[in-house]
Amino acid sequence: MPPVIDGERCSPCGICVDVCPEDVFFDSTPGEIPIVAYPDECYHCSACVMDCPTDAIALYIPLSMRL
Repeated sequence: MPPVIDGERCSPCGICVDVCPEDVFFDSTPGEIPIVAYPDECYHCSACVMDCPTDAIALYIPLSMRL
């Protein structure tokens, strides 16, 4: 499952856009809440979750990847 951004908690700083190694947030406008443009490209590295200063990103790792 791709990252889910809580729009109320997000301060559109763009850190998640910068740290994503797979460019999942491609073409997000600076100063606005990031858009998950390529959800299928997310390989659940949790870089966006760990670096988000407001804890606005949730990442649900599929069961098959947890085992």
